[in-house]
Amino acid sequence: MALPRLLRPNPSLSTLRHYQPPHPRLLLHSSIIPLISSSSSSSKTHLLQIHAHLLRTSLLFHDISISSAFLSRAAAHSASYSLRLFDQIPRPTIFHCNAMLRALSESASPEQTLVFFKRMQDLGVRGNPFSSSFVLKACVRTSSFSLGKQVHGRILRRGHHSDSLLLTNLIGIYDSCGSASDARKVFDEMAEKDTVAWNVLISCYARNRRTKDALHLFDEMRDPKYGAEPDDVTCLLLLQACANLGALDFGERIREFAEEHGYIDALNVRNSLIAMYSKCGCANKAYRVFCDMPQKNVVSWSAMISGLAVNGFGRDAIEAFREMLNVGVAPDEQTFTGVLSACSHSGLVEEGLRFFDMMKFEYGLVPNVCHYGCIVDLMGRAGLLDRAYGLIVREMGVTPDATIWRTLLGACRIHGHVDLGERVISHLIELKAQQAGDYVLLLNIYASAGKWEKVAEVRRLMKDKGIQTTPGCSSIEVSGEVHEFVADDDLHPRKAEIYEKLEEICKQLKIAGYVADVASELHDLDMEGKESALSYHSEKLAIAFGVLVTPPGRTLRIAKNLRICADCHNFMKVFSGVYNRPVIVRDRSRFHHFKEGHCSCNDYW
Repeated sequence: MALPRLLRPNPSLSTLRHYQPPHPRLLLHSSIIPLISSSSSSSKTHLLQIHAHLLRTSLLFHDISISSAFLSRAAAHSASYSLRLFDQIPRPTIFHCNAMLRALSESASPEQTLVFFKRMQDLGVRGNPFSSSFVLKACVRTSSFSLGKQVHGRILRRGHHSDSLLLTNLIGIYDSCGSASDARKVFDEMAEKDTVAWNVLISCYARNRRTKDALHLFDEMRDPKYGAEPDDVTCLLLLQACANLGALDFGERIREFAEEHGYIDALNVRNSLIAMYSKCGCANKAYRVFCDMPQKNVVSWSAMISGLAVNGFGRDAIEAFREMLNVGVAPDEQTFTGVLSACSHSGLVEEGLRFFDMMKFEYGLVPNVCHYGCIVDLMGRAGLLDRAYGLIVREMGVTPDATIWRTLLGACRIHGHVDLGERVISHLIELKAQQAGDYVLLLNIYASAGKWEKVAEVRRLMKDKGIQTTPGCSSIEVSGEVHEFVADDDLHPRKAEIYEKLEEICKQLKIAGYVADVASELHDLDMEGKESALSYHSEKLAIAFGVLVTPPGRTLRIAKNLRICADCHNFMKVFSGVYNRPVIVRDRSRFHHFKEGHCSCNDYW
């Protein structure tokens, strides 16, 4: 391959007398590394041309920097090709091996990193912290928990405790494998904890449902003894954690911190604020952030549309979508998920179907499972169950997954469609995807229809299969602290006061006309037994605690991991009127804004 001619100004005569041309090998070396690293070298033809050139010049196996660079580029292109090249190196060094490990860990075949690491050990090449770091990256991508623990042991044996990058990658291993406690142990072993390490641990806690612990790390990392300062990534992670937990007060703290340290103007931080306020039931605050943004991208519009939709402002969400089109921002898949969700939660069937067609035919977007799920939910909530079933089995452009069938199963529960509910369960069984929640929905369908023998049959089936239902859990934030409750909770330190206050509330609500909806109780008990069983649902305990510790008139915000039952929904409506307190409940599917005896969902959820 001919090298490009060097363009120089015409030299003077004196310069020519003293000019010594560079050795051809040096000229090759200075120009070949950039050539290997260039993006064009990723094509197979270009790689082969460079390979041939390196063979002719004897550089491939006699210059470590060039051979390492070429191995790295070759591995990114083809694992098998790079391994054949490696086999031709007479005496591979740690530099060659690390070049291979790094490229393979970032390639489309990260599992080859683990195979090569074993081969490297067989060759007697002793790894270093960089080697371990690349292997850990591959372990994360392949969820190889056992090998990750072996690398952890190697790190300890070789005394690499001071390598913060290596240990941070190790935290990522335990994060990906769902072991937050092991991640914390590694974190505590670190001699120096920089902001990146703190962020990785925060992310680990949030991903492994230890959201409260993730929030506590914000205060812990700011302790002067650690010398770490939260950055914009910290703010993004914690805003997402606040959104998931419904921790509005803590979210406000993060916003204040972002404003004080100049992170608030970042577009992704403002987008996260919109999502946080929306998921804490504050659509008005989310809208103010949105309006104050000097620049808005499709993520900003999508977050605002979804926030309005989930909070029950379906028509406002649609209006925001139309405004988005007017200002020339093209919607994406996430935007249409928000719009279709708005139509679903507001019962706007025809509008939803029009937007679905717009997505496909005007914007050329291919509907995914989420979009079809919204349409099935739209039809199901409107009682068009047979039409929804026909869409799934005959018209979907993608294979229906378990989520689609569960959406239709939820609609069967709402409308008491026993036969279709049984058919949906059979589809879930075919997919081998049935979960405890699916059987609970079927139990609801049978119980509402008074088919107690069927309820007993399903319960026996669940017992035989060892299926455990997910316990209902509700949380409420008071003065920046999140308190969690489960049904019949007896672990809270103020449990006696909470139960006493709940009894008092129930008496007041009954005077105002509240009657327990015993159809929500799935056990075949007498009326008194069912009413008693409904009395101590987790969201009612959270309400009692909120009344106990907050001033009169203060809005109570509750997040629940499951769908709110009909009895608790009625309880909240009556409570909001009797106690003149707004209540915002975020359940698994949407927000319920209770005020003056009414709910924003109009009893459509």
